Amino acid sequence: MGLTWWPVAVAGFACLAVAVALAMLLPMEQVRRQLRRMANSSRLTRLPQYARVARARLVSMIVAVLLLGLLFGAAVLASARPSGWWWSSAPTEPPQDIMLCVNQPVTDESTGDLLTYFAGQARTYGTQRIGLTSPNRRVIPMTRDYQYVGAKLGDLAKLSRDRADDSDVDTSTFSPTVSYVDYASSVEDVLALCMTGFPSFDSKSSQRRSLIYLGPGQTRQPDEARRSLLTTEQVSGMASDAGIQINALSPSSATAGVLPTIAKSSGGQYFSLENREVRLPSDLDAIRNRPPSAGVAPDETVTSWFGDAPAVPLAIAVFTSTLLCLSLVVLRR
Repeated sequence: MGLTWWPVAVAGFACLAVAVALAMLLPMEQVRRQLRRMANSSRLTRLPQYARVARARLVSMIVAVLLLGLLFGAAVLASARPSGWWWSSAPTEPPQDIMLCVNQPVTDESTGDLLTYFAGQARTYGTQRIGLTSPNRRVIPMTRDYQYVGAKLGDLAKLSRDRADDSDVDTSTFSPTVSYVDYASSVEDVLALCMTGFPSFDSKSSQRRSLIYLGPGQTRQPDEARRSLLTTEQVSGMASDAGIQINALSPSSATAGVLPTIAKSSGGQYFSLENREVRLPSDLDAIRNRPPSAGVAPDETVTSWFGDAPAVPLAIAVFTSTLLCLSLVVLRR
């Protein structure tokens, strides 16, 4: 504990030392005067009643001196404005990783609305990381470069506005055409590709992880004979093991497929945009208002601040004053 006005404490205790020295060194009037001798005083002092009174007087005098000294010291310390450090430990608010997973053409209007929404959001972020994945490409790796993200998402969103009757629109930077002989992509495969965009995606993290999927719940034709890689159970297991919350937005409830099941199992939300495309921003607000929890408990942070700390000396002064008053009442009785 430090003292803001330490000269006050020095002056107070110096005055106390001077008062004690004067009381001990200066002769008292009762000592100088001559007392008349009494006969048989030794018999009087041997009486039990006298011994009790003398002992009570001595004890009361010692207690009163100690209480007065303690009260004086507490008052001096309180007057000198004691100060100290306070510490508090609280878990930090874990930052959030957001992966945008778009499994439909970049020229689609809802894709443009999604990218425009997060282009504006990225400019307000402070600790979040954000990335973008298309059906076969990591368009934006997870990053905190919000200026780059805002510009990139804005450029991609512009493609949806320029799509009408424009054969010159180049979408190869978003999702180039790739064909396979013995493989056909599924929604589960696209979700797994998006999840691998989270750093250390194979285990839980102290970061909150949110995946926002936009696209149909079914992409394979019913007569498709080529195989896919993952099943719904495997994708749900990956999300659980990595602590990823999957939120899904589908253009139509008729093609929702496995999206509601996967979203619910990961603690996320599912929205159908059928006949309500204009509600996409409000759906995204609902997703942001229910963020995921961190897979690993965040470390505690210790904060400290410096200021007045008069509680202890003032409490001692109040307690001492109470005891002193009670002792005087007992002595009077």
